[in-house]
Amino acid sequence: MIRMGTFLLLGALLTPTLAGGQDNPRRTRQASADTIPTLGLEAGVSTYETPTFELSLVNASQTVAGLKPKGEDGFDFTPADWLERRNRNRFFHLGDLTLQLRAEGAQEWKAFSTAAVRRPVEAVEVSGSTLAAANLAPTLPEDIPLEVFRYWEESDGHLVLRFELRNRSEGPVEIGALGIPMIFNNILQDRSLDEAHAVSSFSDPYIGQDAGYLQVARLTGLGATLLVVPLDGTPMEAYNPLLSDPTRRGITFEGFFEWLAHSKALAETEWAEAEPWNPPTASTLAPGERRSFGVRFLVAPGVRNIEQTLIENGHPVAVGAPGYVLPTDVEGRLFLKSGSAVQNLEVQPAGALTVTSRRDTEGGWKAFDVTGHKWGRARLTVSYADGRTQTIHYKVIKTQGQVVGDMGRFLTTEAWFEGPDDPFGRSPSVITYDYEERRQVAEDNRAWVAGLGDEGGGGAWLAAIMKQLVQPDFQELQKMQRFVDEVVWGGLQYADGERQYGVRKSMFYYEPEEMPKGTYSEDVRYGGWSSWDREEALSVGRSYNYPHVAALHWVLYRLARNHKGLVTNHAWDWYLERAYQTAEAIVRHAPHYAQFGQMGGTVFLLILEDLRREGWAEKADAVEATMLARAEIWRSLGYPFGSEMPWDSTGQEEVYGWSRYFGFDEKALVTLNAILAYMPTVPHWGYNGSARRYWDFQYAGKLRRIERQLHHYGSALNAIPVLTEYRDQPYDSYLLRVGYGGMMGALANITEDGFPPSAFHSYPSTLRIDGITGDYGPGFLGHAINTGSYLIRDPEFGWLAFGGNVTEDGE
Repeated sequence: MIRMGTFLLLGALLTPTLAGGQDNPRRTRQASADTIPTLGLEAGVSTYETPTFELSLVNASQTVAGLKPKGEDGFDFTPADWLERRNRNRFFHLGDLTLQLRAEGAQEWKAFSTAAVRRPVEAVEVSGSTLAAANLAPTLPEDIPLEVFRYWEESDGHLVLRFELRNRSEGPVEIGALGIPMIFNNILQDRSLDEAHAVSSFSDPYIGQDAGYLQVARLTGLGATLLVVPLDGTPMEAYNPLLSDPTRRGITFEGFFEWLAHSKALAETEWAEAEPWNPPTASTLAPGERRSFGVRFLVAPGVRNIEQTLIENGHPVAVGAPGYVLPTDVEGRLFLKSGSAVQNLEVQPAGALTVTSRRDTEGGWKAFDVTGHKWGRARLTVSYADGRTQTIHYKVIKTQGQVVGDMGRFLTTEAWFEGPDDPFGRSPSVITYDYEERRQVAEDNRAWVAGLGDEGGGGAWLAAIMKQLVQPDFQELQKMQRFVDEVVWGGLQYADGERQYGVRKSMFYYEPEEMPKGTYSEDVRYGGWSSWDREEALSVGRSYNYPHVAALHWVLYRLARNHKGLVTNHAWDWYLERAYQTAEAIVRHAPHYAQFGQMGGTVFLLILEDLRREGWAEKADAVEATMLARAEIWRSLGYPFGSEMPWDSTGQEEVYGWSRYFGFDEKALVTLNAILAYMPTVPHWGYNGSARRYWDFQYAGKLRRIERQLHHYGSALNAIPVLTEYRDQPYDSYLLRVGYGGMMGALANITEDGFPPSAFHSYPSTLRIDGITGDYGPGFLGHAINTGSYLIRDPEFGWLAFGGNVTEDGE
């Protein structure tokens, strides 16, 4: 994340607003919608009651104007307060439908949408359990070959949204894509942090076919959690971004998505270069044939009750230990709960996994051993006797030690930058690396990416030094010590003067008039706020850079203190002194952002602990006083989770750590619950323990766009408080599953030869790692200081290992 030189996204700390607007360069600019209102709000809204919801529908469109769970003080899962702003063509609402169709023998798919040119629908008389119904023909093109009716129903006390399609043409019609937009209130724009936590939600999918579902959790992590589950014949085959919706995406809005029950048309066109999570399908309607698609809306009491609520409602559930990132030397366990017998198991690619049956649990869960063999993605398809299918998504990796070793070698060889004549003083260093082009990134129009600064430019060298904490290597350490002496001390970090111990924003900068001709490549599109000039690069005002340098000094202190001959350039106290001074310098040189939680800020707590161990009482007291002043600010706020960004998902780690340390237990609990709202556990390696982040590809990725990032560095950082809390509450296995999934997320995306990318692209058109190292490093910091093995005896599942294997001998 980046702070512009003079543009602040946040005002006063106590009244941060999640603001946006056309003048915000971080926003993704999109075409404006038609200006004429078409939703029909002037015709009013009707409200319907079910045992679990109060449902409000716009009379003219019969799309949702409100969806309020009972007993939640009027909380609304939908962006009802945005209806007036989203009342024109192309804005999707809950109740809309998208289709891609073609007649038999045709080659091209034709797209249809109930939101494209919106007109009032034709209400249909209802009776019995049907709340409202409509013929959608008026809001669809005249040449659509299908009749489409939509029904809002109550079934067994639950709200149901169902579409009935009938082929009205004279020939077969193939449905190549069928999408149900999932429009929930994840819009954070123009809300304070308190307001956002009061009204907003985050959605996370389990893309698991008939067993798939969408969970919608409030930002607080408390209260009712909405679960959207499929009706028969409506599997969650894919989860697709609705990029045509004009609601402007950016740091305060990730965008909306649709639940795809069929995706063949998209797989053949927009997704042609990607490998989908599930096999793309289509279905064909004969002339006059009808077929229904739809979803049910369930309510779980909270995020921890999701699986139990699904089971109670007859939905298949899978639980994996230690998760779904599976090292080849780890024997995983998988437990399945369904009202129907398991009929078949199939692994794709063939041979990637071995799945062996175990004895059922006392509670009736089917149990299996799962072992990974082939590196890469693996899909386990479970077929049930009732015809339903469930897919469970694994990522098989090398042993953890091999993955970490490969990464260390890659960064200190392929990404090792040697250029004695470098005019910016970056040599020698571990610099940003482009895996797709197999080259080091010595230039980028985002100055920090090529400048060893920020998360986006410091990520590579931070990962390289944190690797030494858990797996020190003499040759690699020799290089990192050169990096300290020749680049960091007196370069990236000021060694003297009024800025002493301050950390620069970047070593690289853009000054074409001052630098020799040829310094900057004409192939790089310089210009704009991100191409920092020298003055901006020299600034020490970005507090988020300080934990990186503090961690560098601290790791070398630890290695010099605890090992002989590994660190040879300075004594251990030289490094501890600089770690201490860096911790203190953060508030002296960067006071504005120091008031927020820092990514990787847990390292300051570790430095304090080592100052105490060494008997450096005066300096330990100073650090403690500095951090207490910061923690008191967090204690005074409802939700102290701002940063350079209006809402963030990475400062929580440090807020939790210091709140616990100083006994602010209530704030620590608020923080933990907020983390659990955006860090799910689902049977999918990419989403399990994956802390929500969707803007950093813009600032630290190669493919720059607003997009949900899978196992961005936030996963492993947020795993620190989750696993810390688990160690205090060892019977709360939910915390272990979430935290361990996040901790392993730091290893999930590393390639076979050791390249660590910034994150994995979740859009179904891409589904691959990003091309540069970017901001990977803070995630591995989180992994390195939090890695561990856990042996538990679960009351239902028995002995389980997270980070090892269990052998049972006797009773």
